[in-house]
Amino acid sequence: GILETIRSCLKKKLLPHLEDRGIYHQEFASTTSFHGVHHIVQTQSKTRKLLWLVVVMGCLAVVIWQICSRFIYYFSWPTTTTVVVQYVENAKFPAVTFCTMNRFQTHAVSNLKIIFLIWTIVSGTLKKNVMENKYSQELNDFLLGNQNFNIKEFTRKNGFYLNSSTLLECEFFGKPCYPQDFEHVFTEYGNCFTFNHNDVPARRVSLSGRGLHLLFDVQQEQFTDEPALGYTDAGITFVIHSPKELPRFDGLGLLTPVGMHAQVAIRQLKSIIQEYPWGECKPDIKLQYHKIYSTNGCLQECKARYIQEWCGCLPFILPGNGTECDLLKFYNCVYPGLYDIEVKGLCTVGTHNSTCPTPCEETDYPTTVTYSHFGGEKAIKYFSTKLKKSPEYIRQNLVHIDITYNDLSYKITQQQKALTVSELLADVGGQLGLFCGASMITIIELLEYIFTNFCWMCIFLLLKAPEMPQWNNPSQNQPTYKENKTGIQEC
Repeated sequence: GILETIRSCLKKKLLPHLEDRGIYHQEFASTTSFHGVHHIVQTQSKTRKLLWLVVVMGCLAVVIWQICSRFIYYFSWPTTTTVVVQYVENAKFPAVTFCTMNRFQTHAVSNLKIIFLIWTIVSGTLKKNVMENKYSQELNDFLLGNQNFNIKEFTRKNGFYLNSSTLLECEFFGKPCYPQDFEHVFTEYGNCFTFNHNDVPARRVSLSGRGLHLLFDVQQEQFTDEPALGYTDAGITFVIHSPKELPRFDGLGLLTPVGMHAQVAIRQLKSIIQEYPWGECKPDIKLQYHKIYSTNGCLQECKARYIQEWCGCLPFILPGNGTECDLLKFYNCVYPGLYDIEVKGLCTVGTHNSTCPTPCEETDYPTTVTYSHFGGEKAIKYFSTKLKKSPEYIRQNLVHIDITYNDLSYKITQQQKALTVSELLADVGGQLGLFCGASMITIIELLEYIFTNFCWMCIFLLLKAPEMPQWNNPSQNQPTYKENKTGIQEC
């Protein structure tokens, strides 16, 4: 029924005559803005027709090749990287997180091996097979007999602390600073303290070579780290990071040993990454417990989600609002869960299709560190008298750190699209104009011409196709009609 309705409508407007269609083709070839076509049609000489046909077809082939190559290049998502150095009058100072190499104080630790193993499980840095083979039974006995033991509160109370006895000197850009200016944070080193935490208030420097000056007393007599468990260093480890990001020590921490003076020169590096498919970032990713997106924060939240789902609790070193895990949960569920997450690759970092792709914008602080022995003979005598400690104690416990900007500038490394949509259109238009003299109007003309001929073909098929069997097998008694004088063929 629908086909008959369409056929009845089309019969009201018959196909144009063959002569009219020929005139339409002739006019299109003569008036089109596609250069060279009218020479093929209007030229009388066959040689010139052939020559112009070769020229037009050759230019058309080159245009098609060039346009295809530009589209192939565009869909390979190419990028370029630009580096710009911007000088400023003052620069924001980064956050610096300091930790001592001693995790617990001697007066609070009765069973060093067990406490260290518990903290290692909590921080997720101990390999599973080492713990099971050597210490599993001893650790399990301790956990069963001390179910109310809280490693978080124990570490906060008996770990490294920052006060006037451990922070002997603190100065930021000529003004004194105090232990109250440092924010407590848990890391794999236990208690750590962050200067300029969360960028409140924002601290700035307006002169290179001036910044944060610190003098620590690590108090080695309080060290409980067991060399047999791999803890062999004495000093201060620190990491420089954005005030809005969490400190990350694995592979990024800087270590200053006792009796040394570390001069740390920093620069600010901003990296801007293009979103997928040009780059590997996803701008729509937001973190629930962090103000800005970072791969480290995303990785922590990913682990927290899996542990919360599997164990029904949340480790205090991971972000979230769940019920805090007790020691038995840490030992029986959390630690194996963290191991499975790493082995199975449930929380991945890097590419756009990973759990935590690279951030679209991040700020790093590349550092250059130089060391010298802390204090000459006069300095040793001065601090020995001031602190009422022996010269040997000064050499074995004091750590001097200076963190300054190398210069008041920041470097921007920006990933940009090598070919944008507008540049692609400009390339295509340039190729069409150079080889064929074509433009957008020409394309519209060609589309109109193709559409018109397509409509004529559809009308012809709809009107004539059902009667084709009768034309192919006419009956002997069927009268045959010839074209009359008016030029209309009767059926």
